[in-house]
Amino acid sequence: MLDGLRDFAKSWPGKILGAFLLVGVAGFGINNVIVDLGSNTVARVGNEEINSREFLRAYQTQVNAISTQLGSIPTTTQAESLGIPSAVLMRLSEGAALDGLADQFGLGVSDAQLARMLREDPSFHGTLGTFEPALFSQTLQRAGWTEAEYFEARGDEARREQLTNTLMADVSLPAVASTLINDYASATRTIDYITLSETSLDLTIEPTEEELAAYLSEHQAEYRTVETRRVKILDLSLASLASTMQFDESEIEAEYERVRDSLSTPERRTIEQVALNADQLAQFEAGLAAGTDFATLVAQTGVTPSTLGTLARSQVTDARLAETAFALPEGGFAIIDGIGGRRAVHVSAIEAQGQPTLEEARDDVITRLGTATARTEINEVLDQVEELRAAFQPIDTIAERFGLPVYDLEVTATGTELSALPNLAPEDIARVSQAIFRAEDGQLIPSVPLTGNAHLWFDLEAVEPARDQTLDEVRDQIVAAITEERTNEALMALGEEIVGRLESGEALADIAFELNTFPQISSAFTRFGSEDGFVDGTVASAAFAGGPDHKGSVVNESGEFIVFDVVDNAAPAAALDDQVIANLDSEARNSLYAEFVAALRDDAGLRVNQQALRQLLVQNFGE
Repeated sequence: MLDGLRDFAKSWPGKILGAFLLVGVAGFGINNVIVDLGSNTVARVGNEEINSREFLRAYQTQVNAISTQLGSIPTTTQAESLGIPSAVLMRLSEGAALDGLADQFGLGVSDAQLARMLREDPSFHGTLGTFEPALFSQTLQRAGWTEAEYFEARGDEARREQLTNTLMADVSLPAVASTLINDYASATRTIDYITLSETSLDLTIEPTEEELAAYLSEHQAEYRTVETRRVKILDLSLASLASTMQFDESEIEAEYERVRDSLSTPERRTIEQVALNADQLAQFEAGLAAGTDFATLVAQTGVTPSTLGTLARSQVTDARLAETAFALPEGGFAIIDGIGGRRAVHVSAIEAQGQPTLEEARDDVITRLGTATARTEINEVLDQVEELRAAFQPIDTIAERFGLPVYDLEVTATGTELSALPNLAPEDIARVSQAIFRAEDGQLIPSVPLTGNAHLWFDLEAVEPARDQTLDEVRDQIVAAITEERTNEALMALGEEIVGRLESGEALADIAFELNTFPQISSAFTRFGSEDGFVDGTVASAAFAGGPDHKGSVVNESGEFIVFDVVDNAAPAAALDDQVIANLDSEARNSLYAEFVAALRDDAGLRVNQQALRQLLVQNFGE
């Protein structure tokens, strides 16, 4: 059969039939992919093309914005999962749809208008704020644009602007919509309400043993212990080893003499300053000459000084301020130049330079000595500890040999209990916790390296696996849970009952009297709650959920059970503010514009060359 088909294809009738088939396929199928969308065309809207260069520029801008959030440039697959190519195509297709309509209307832009737009483009303004041709060329070159592409893009923008300004200029939100929005946002209601509590109920029946057991069985997942591991921990760090060192008095005194100067604290001054206008400056200068104190001048002129803090001279970065402030006596002030004019500088307190005595500095000196000695010995101690651990010596024995403390802890997987170790850095807690929960009983446990050239060892003493808690262990908690659940159900039912009575015509005050409580009246509030916060958004929503005489019950955001009766309704006292109306008009224009452009694009038809698009992205951004 195949041989017969081949022979037919070589004959003149077969060749003629093949030609007809080729023409038919080209006319109905291939035209849309090869003829209509060339390899350089990513998409087409009507007769307007979106070429690969235009798409890449827009795509790169979008990717740059996304990469600042992700910390890296997304690959093609990642970008597709984020919807970036589709978003870029939608934005470009909107512009192409407007370009097609502008062509139909014969809109254009004069060379003079393009020149004016170029001169006014701030991207090409130099230091004097005027257009610079050299900067124009450099900016285009860095962005990968040609002058022809730039002017074409600006021309398209201008034509689109002509369209939108003409079609959307008079678009505004209908008056009825503004009125509805104002009514919705600004209308107020006032309610009478009572708050239901446990005192409103008669719940004296304690849950039975059967009820407790059934509740525990149903909620057993909430009542489980977590795995706990009891360990003995030994840490070796400069701080822990230094704490074991002993020094005689002569060594301490010698070290104190050596570091005494570095222990001294510099003189510190509390500095205030205040900027002065011309009138205030005249009063301060006169007061300075007359010997008037700073506080009196501040009160007379009504200025408010700013406090810079209590600072050493090295901490004051303003050289003129530092020189002046550290030359003044306590309580004195001076007037010096500032950035925006003259200013008064005042020193309210002085802390003299200090040098601690040997007794005051003893702990610091001993720590310094211990740290210096530990730094020379820690590697040798580390080797000895590792040898002892390799010989299966327990933590207690090793710690006693080197005078190091042992910590007995019960640790859970979170490792929060490890904060009891004084020398363990917070960033090391997770590492130690993971090591403890990887350890197995009976095996040699290696050391855990820590930051700062420190190490930690532990012995696993016991493992308490996670388990279900028994009723005896959690009895009080379950009794409280059942009681709270029953109370909430009873309060909810009581609220619904009261609402029914209110709807039947009973007064809230009479019902409140039966419950030994008093109704309260709220301030007027909108759908979003009251300004004083007593009526929150949840209660406000419930109050506005019905008609003008609505009654209901609700649990507010604080967990209180509220029964309310709407007693007053008020329409908005004023129309919407002009700025609000302007914002609503802008939103209406934007919404209408988006719908208009989307419909325009749909009518023109958006066709995407998926093969060219995918190839373009992979070539430039990787798979």
